[in-house]
Amino acid sequence: MKKFAMAASGGILLGAVATTQIAGPLIAQEAQNNASVYEQLDLFGDVFERIRSQYVEEANESELIEAAIDGMLSSLDPHSSYLSPEDAADMREQTRGEFGGLGIEVTQEEGFVKVVSPIDGTPADAAGIEAGDFITAVDGENLLGLTLDEAVEMMRGPVGSEITITVVREGMEQPFEVSIVRDTITLTAVRSRIEGETVVLRVVTFSDQTYPSLEEQLAEQVEEAGGMENVNGFVIDLRNNPGGLLNQAIAVSDAFLDAGEIVSTRGRTAADGQRWNARAGDLAEGKPIVVLINGGSASASEIVAGALQDHRRAIVVGTKSFGKGSVQTVMPLRGDSAMRLTTARYYTPSGRSIQSLGISPDIIVQQPRRDPNAEPETEEETPQFRSESDLRGALNNDSLTEDEIRQIEEDRARAEDSAQLREQDYQLAYAIDILKGLSALGSEAD
Repeated sequence: MKKFAMAASGGILLGAVATTQIAGPLIAQEAQNNASVYEQLDLFGDVFERIRSQYVEEANESELIEAAIDGMLSSLDPHSSYLSPEDAADMREQTRGEFGGLGIEVTQEEGFVKVVSPIDGTPADAAGIEAGDFITAVDGENLLGLTLDEAVEMMRGPVGSEITITVVREGMEQPFEVSIVRDTITLTAVRSRIEGETVVLRVVTFSDQTYPSLEEQLAEQVEEAGGMENVNGFVIDLRNNPGGLLNQAIAVSDAFLDAGEIVSTRGRTAADGQRWNARAGDLAEGKPIVVLINGGSASASEIVAGALQDHRRAIVVGTKSFGKGSVQTVMPLRGDSAMRLTTARYYTPSGRSIQSLGISPDIIVQQPRRDPNAEPETEEETPQFRSESDLRGALNNDSLTEDEIRQIEEDRARAEDSAQLREQDYQLAYAIDILKGLSALGSEAD
């Protein structure tokens, strides 16, 4: 027994020695890292003091510190940043759905200001600005070398004032200038209409108004159609939607899913991860859904498209989305300022990361780009063709009843409306044609 006790105690002693031998270098390394951080902070203090005492002009100390904080955050990724009290107030205003400006969501790519998307019904949208455009100058002043915040500040101004931006667009040989009058941007979170038997839900942004508006307008359009039995499906149009609130993206996804994961986030540690699941209930009552996306669909838009695609609840049509799959947490700081810090990545239900890759559509459909210099086509330039019924003395069709002839004429009118829609919005027309095809297949199966 004594030998066993000695052996056991010896084992404990050896274990303690081994642990000390391993932990010793780790503690020393941690101490060395801390010392290095403190040295760097001392270096920052030295630089700050020299600027205060020796710079050619008297520097504003608080502005220097804010610039240092912003530089530290913006060096991490394009979406982490410092928010001054004014910027923090602007951000809160935007999530409520109303703010002043041009109506574009922008990011920075290799030093250039890139349009993520124009927002529907805004001055930028009316002026023909498109997702993927690069803004290189404002009122003749080059933006290259400025931070994104500085470039955005140059584009801001009083409502009613005019601004001229220089745009570089893929496929255009030369940059071109666009004049835009600044306005108050009031976002209508969701717009809806009926095209034939299809309900089109245009989701403009994910503000705190989005889900309530979508639920209300879907019900109104179904009622206008005469009930769900008269609806062949839904188009959820997320094109040029720059995103917004995560909880609204989850609510919109949940609106069309009965069960299963909607989205998950993974942070630096496993404990930081979160997962959201759908609850029972489908506002579309199982009707087919087509989701429209393009390069201007970002963040919350990609969460919705990815969730409905992974659950095979919708066919995704259009072009690859923007690929912003990171989560930003806004953290209040002293003096009403705040910091926006990237804290996690988004993952679709199948485990795909949205970051940089975006959502790939099931069916790729390009939207023809607008040429700002192109002349609009006049009615006289469109070729007109005559049919048999236009010929003098043509025979009547005697095999159909008046009701059948009226039905054919109504079907033809709808087809002509679809053809006209293809001229106005090719991607939307394609989505509606898919739902017509699915509806026809369903009728044949019945």
